[in-house]
Amino acid sequence: MDPAAQSAAGAASGAPADKFYRAAWRWHFYTGLLVVPFFLILAVTGLIMVLVDEFSGRDGEFVSIDAGTEAAAISRQVAAAVTAVPGSVLGQYIHPRQADHAAIVRVEADGVSHLVAVNPYGAEVIDHWVATGGIYDLATRIHGTLLIGDTGDRIIEIAAGFGILLLITGLYIWWPRTGRAWLGALVPDLSARGRPLWKSLHQVVGFWISALLLVFLVSGMAWTGVWGGQIVQAWSSFPAEKWENVPLSDATHASLNHDSVKDVPWALEQTALPVSGSDAGSTGIPDGQPVTLDSVAALAKSIGFDARFRVNPPSGAEGVWTISRDSMSNDSFDPFSDRVVHIDRYTGNILADVRFDDYSLAGKSMAVGIAFHQGDMGTWNMVLNVAFCLAVIFLTVSGVVMWWIRRPKKAGRLVAPPIPVDLPLWKGAVFFGLLVSMAFPLVGITLLAILAFDLLVLRNIPALKKAVS
Repeated sequence: MDPAAQSAAGAASGAPADKFYRAAWRWHFYTGLLVVPFFLILAVTGLIMVLVDEFSGRDGEFVSIDAGTEAAAISRQVAAAVTAVPGSVLGQYIHPRQADHAAIVRVEADGVSHLVAVNPYGAEVIDHWVATGGIYDLATRIHGTLLIGDTGDRIIEIAAGFGILLLITGLYIWWPRTGRAWLGALVPDLSARGRPLWKSLHQVVGFWISALLLVFLVSGMAWTGVWGGQIVQAWSSFPAEKWENVPLSDATHASLNHDSVKDVPWALEQTALPVSGSDAGSTGIPDGQPVTLDSVAALAKSIGFDARFRVNPPSGAEGVWTISRDSMSNDSFDPFSDRVVHIDRYTGNILADVRFDDYSLAGKSMAVGIAFHQGDMGTWNMVLNVAFCLAVIFLTVSGVVMWWIRRPKKAGRLVAPPIPVDLPLWKGAVFFGLLVSMAFPLVGITLLAILAFDLLVLRNIPALKKAVS
């Protein structure tokens, strides 16, 4: 009897627990079929980003220099950078993390961002390059949108949502039952050969990374356009109304992001920016001192910004100076020290000072979750993320290998686990499906589309039904 016939017989005559196991296996199979290519893409691009970020900086900004004794004025460093790219204007200044690192100046010219590495001690330009021209930026665009914009974002969101279903069904299949030893569920059976070996490795590796996978899926989905941007982030953003008597702009903090790279903390992206030109705020730059890049940077250091931080110049007549440090942007390894300060461009007053403790619970979770997701919390985080990406790549490959080994000799069929007859506990499965659909709308819509396709198409075209069975 071939594997398909054996599975069908078991589905028809097995015990209730066995029938539910086979139903979970069927869901795991089809969910895997849907998400495997996307998980492979996410794992490979994630691995690229983690390694690039660690060794050269996400924009290639880790440029070493010989440390000097006294740095030149920041305005002089920026002037050298602007001169190096004709027709450019200041976009952002990034203070070096340590004494033997170059300062980085982002300049904008004809709608293109350039990064300029400047020796802070002599204000000499070391190098400059297009900010979006590196492998990190390409990997980011693939990771987030598959290079097809919002459509790709929605596809990634659906794949991540189904990934949670894949995770839950996988854990159910893995769970030791019918006398199976726990040791065999936690340690792979390396004495096995063929498909049993692949299955053992697949199940054990999947179990050990299951908690990490859930964290990565949820934190990654928080960046997506529907579940992230329109639901969770919209409800969890920092309320600008907490800035008492501070006038607000129509622009949000997201306008401070550059290209495809996120510079602004998740909890602030949808929060309105304050505007300059009022008497609001507390004393920042003392009266009588001009509000310039040099005085803003000096204020940053005096109020606790050290090592690497960023300064964004005002945009427009009502724009504000913005000082920021966040782990998501590799400014620090500690998300609990994230901080954003806005300065009135006319009075020098501090209009807003937002720290980690000011975020909502979801905002705090995402500040830590995104830094962890990107491997920005130190070498241990980078090593863990590299191992995780490699594990996900292995799971996708091993899942395909297991299917290839058990595939039918006659081409044209997937040989999915059969639908059990008289499935027990089906109401619980439906209830779980409804919960997932309500929590993740795009997943719910996709589930309905799959069910409609099954009822209206597959069941009425025998050849197609046979091919996917």
